[in-house]
Amino acid sequence: MMRVLLFILMAWIAVSATTPASAQRFSGNYPVCLQTWEWGGGTYISCQYSSWEECKAAAAGLSAMCLTNPYVQQRPSQPVGGPRPR
Repeated sequence: MMRVLLFILMAWIAVSATTPASAQRFSGNYPVCLQTWEWGGGTYISCQYSSWEECKAAAAGLSAMCLTNPYVQQRPSQPVGGPRPR
């Protein structure tokens, strides 16, 4: 009987301790992201800043840092020079 209760208690702890993972989304429209550390060791990344100064202002007083958005949409590069002569 005691083993059954211990097994039920351990199973309940294992099921209640797990939390579903949430996907992190990066927006491709903003070049700067803010990574914020949360209590308990979790982090959250928010890519909604147009400049480093805007991100730094949002990070002031927080446990956070600004990052370059790795998924920002770059403009297509223009060919150097002009049209090639025939």
